[in-house]
Amino acid sequence: MARFIDVIEYPNEMREELVHRIPENGSGDFRIGSQLIVRESQTAVFFRDGKALDSFSAGRHTIATANIPLLVNLVGKVFGDRTPFTAEVYYVSMREFLDRKWGTPQPIPMQTPGIGLGWLLLQGFGTYAYEISDPQQFVTQVVGTQGVYRTSDIENDLKSRLLRSLSDMLGELKGKYESVQDLIALQEELSAGVRAKAQDDFEARGLTLKSFVIANLNPSKTSADDLRAMGLLDMATYTQLQAADAMRDAAKNPSGGAGLTAGIGAGMGIGNIMQNSLQSATQGTQQSSSSSGGGAGVMPDVMTPAEAASFLKVSEEDVLAAIESGDLKARKLGNAVRISKSALEEFLNG
Repeated sequence: MARFIDVIEYPNEMREELVHRIPENGSGDFRIGSQLIVRESQTAVFFRDGKALDSFSAGRHTIATANIPLLVNLVGKVFGDRTPFTAEVYYVSMREFLDRKWGTPQPIPMQTPGIGLGWLLLQGFGTYAYEISDPQQFVTQVVGTQGVYRTSDIENDLKSRLLRSLSDMLGELKGKYESVQDLIALQEELSAGVRAKAQDDFEARGLTLKSFVIANLNPSKTSADDLRAMGLLDMATYTQLQAADAMRDAAKNPSGGAGLTAGIGAGMGIGNIMQNSLQSATQGTQQSSSSSGGGAGVMPDVMTPAEAASFLKVSEEDVLAAIESGDLKARKLGNAVRISKSALEEFLNG
């Protein structure tokens, strides 16, 4: 025997719920004359066979054919004033969902004419807020027949659309700035642009994007590997960026190597220290070579870091540090590093 529901309500704050269906499975057995209770920040929508019958805002409502006219065509035999009918009630949260987090799982590539290498990888994060503006549309197009629909069910899709809009906005800004700092200073304009660009996608689902905020936007720290994987860098440029990344990581480690050398620099810069050291050593070697007429003091055309260090009377770590900083050019073949005489002379004359 069917169990008729005479009081329909969902006394829940719906903090992370967008929609809750009563009953969660199947159709509910309601009566004309049943009481429908809708709380503040809720809207109740009656559905039958996937079709919306009517919506109710906050308050206590008595179900009747007067306030649900479509019931007239759906109700079969009349049983006095208590005519039964089957339907589902979807309680929809109308509150604004604030402080939702977004971030870039992968850096966003953008072309940057006039800045460095011509490409930049950006990473960012921030917040956004949204609310359901059309309950019937949201239930029909998004929720379907699910008994419970939570924020986690839709927010991956929303964030992907926001990131796509952000990527489009960055592309439209190409050539409108002269430095990375100029681009980062446009965060407020970017935020407004993303909100306007993504609004149609939200409205198509019965939602309104209330806000979109970029809290942080900066170049990626893994630019070399990511750009190389995308085919945006040649090998020479890739090697320079990789060396710069390695130098940055080494500087964080005070235990030795490039980090130790960077620490000794005390603000002067590893490149300047190495340049002065190499110039002094080379001048001494040239004087020795001049007086002896050549021999063992002649600089080879190609050297290993160890050979260069021995020839210049500095540590191999200092030579590697200069290579990693990009101040001294070198070639990497597999795991081997080779330094040409011309590269060393270019470094000294720079």
